[in-house]
Amino acid sequence: MIIDDQYYDIIIIGTGAGGGTLAYKLAPTGKKILVLERGGFMPLEEQNRSNVDVFKKERYHAPERWYDINGEPFSPQTNYAIGGNTKIYGATMMRMRERDFEAVNHQEGISPAWGLKYSDFEPYYTEAEQLYKVHGKASDDPTEPHRSADYPYSALEHDPQVKDIVEALSKQGLHPASLPLGLTLQKEDPTNDSEVSGIVPALTHPNVTVKTSAKVVCLHTNPLGRAIKAVEAEVAGQSYLFMGDIIVLACGAINSAALLLRSANDICPNGVANSSGMVGRNFMKHRITSVVQLSARPNSGKFPRSVMINDFYWGDQDFPYPMGQVQNTGGLLQDIIFAESPPILSVLAKVLPGFGLKQMATRSIGWWVQTEDLPNPTNRVRIEGERIYLDYTPNNTEAHERLVYFWTEALKEAEKTTNQRGGLHPYGEMPISVVANQCGTCRFGEDSTTSVLDLNCRSHDVDNLYVVDSSFFPSNASVSPALTIIANALRVGEHLIERLK
Repeated sequence: MIIDDQYYDIIIIGTGAGGGTLAYKLAPTGKKILVLERGGFMPLEEQNRSNVDVFKKERYHAPERWYDINGEPFSPQTNYAIGGNTKIYGATMMRMRERDFEAVNHQEGISPAWGLKYSDFEPYYTEAEQLYKVHGKASDDPTEPHRSADYPYSALEHDPQVKDIVEALSKQGLHPASLPLGLTLQKEDPTNDSEVSGIVPALTHPNVTVKTSAKVVCLHTNPLGRAIKAVEAEVAGQSYLFMGDIIVLACGAINSAALLLRSANDICPNGVANSSGMVGRNFMKHRITSVVQLSARPNSGKFPRSVMINDFYWGDQDFPYPMGQVQNTGGLLQDIIFAESPPILSVLAKVLPGFGLKQMATRSIGWWVQTEDLPNPTNRVRIEGERIYLDYTPNNTEAHERLVYFWTEALKEAEKTTNQRGGLHPYGEMPISVVANQCGTCRFGEDSTTSVLDLNCRSHDVDNLYVVDSSFFPSNASVSPALTIIANALRVGEHLIERLK
C-alpha cells in the first residue's frame, strides 16, 4: 500500500452536486484540499445528449451490478465522472417549499419535519441559483415559496407545441409555471453542472488537487472510532492511503452509506458513524412515471424542459394529501431517464405501425409525474461482501396513481383545443435501476439515536466526518433535490470555513 506523502486539511470524496459545490466554496480559503473522484472527465460527446442515442440506455449505467429486495441484479443508472450525476441530470433547480420542511401528513404516513426550516436554507438557495446560473421566473405557481431575490436569469421560452398545451392548461384553471433550470446555454453542452460551476473554478486555486480514477474503498478510524485517520482508495490499480483533518463524503446517498457500512471495524462493527443503526436506512427515491402525449405535428425531439405544474402538490378537495408535481421531459431524444421507462413508445408503435422509436419520439411530448415517497427504515441500503443491496418497496401509491390520473385527464381536456392526437396516453413508472433523486440514507437531526448526522451534517459519532450529498434528507418532498443539495453544500461550507480558522 502506498501512503501519500501529503497531508490535507480537507478530503472530499465525490464531485457531484454536493462535493463539487463544496470544493468551490472552500477553495478560496487557501486550505490544502484533496478531491477524490472514482471516475474521470466525461467526454463532451457523452454529455451532449442531443447527439447520442439515449435509447442505448447502457451508456449511462455504472459498470457494476446492484441487487434489489428479491436479490435480482440490476445495472444502476448512476454516473462515475467529474461532476457525478449532474453530468446526466435534467438540470431542474427547484426550491423545496416552506411546508416541505415541516411535518406533513400523507395518506400512508408522515413526512417528518427537518431540524432546519426554509428560512435557514433560503439565502443558500439564492446563492446556489447564482452559482449554477438558474433560469426561471417567479410566477403565480400556488406553491411558490418566499424569495429574497429573483432568479438571476430569465426563463426559457416554451417549445411551440408545449406553449399551446400551457395555454390550454391555463384555461382549465391550472397554473403552469416556468421550470427553473441550471444552464450554461453553450451549444456543445447547454446544461450547467458541478464540474462547470464547482470543480473547474475550484481548480483555479493552487491549494486544490483532484485525483481521478480514485475509488475509495474504506475509511480508517482511530482506535476509539471517533475520528477518521485515513482514507483508503484504489488509484489506477494501486492501493493508497490519504490522510487529512476533515473528511467529507459526497458519493451519493447509496454509495456514501455503502462506504460507511463497508468501513466496519472492531470498534464500529456495524459500520462507521452507525451507532444509531440508521446508516443506509430510510432510503428514498421519487415515484416517477413517464406519460406520453401524441402530437399531430412532428418536433425536433431535442427541445429543453420548460414547464411545471404544482396545482396538485398539496392535494385537492377530494384528496387532502400531497400528490406531487408534473414537469415536461423536454425532447424525448435527449432525455436520459425517459429511456428507462417501460417500453411505452413500443406500445405506441403498435398503435401506429410503421414508426420506429426515434420517429415516435419526434411525434410525442413526454411528461414526468413525480410524487414524494416516505421514509421507511426497512427501505435501506445494505451490503453483503462487495454487493450493494437496495431493499426498497415503493409507498405513497394512491397519491401517485391519483396524480397520474389527474394529469392524463388534464391532457385530454387540453387536447380538445390543441393540435394533438388525443386518445391513448401510455405511461410507465421508473424501475429500481433509475436511482435518480436518491436520498435519506444518513439523515440529519438533533437526536443521535434516530439520525446519523447533526444539523451541520457532521457525524454524531465521528468528529471530523461530514456528509454533503442527499444522504442527509429526512424527507423527500416532491421536487427534484439538486438545488437543495447544492444549497446545503454552500451552508456546510460556511460552517467548515469557520471550523478551519
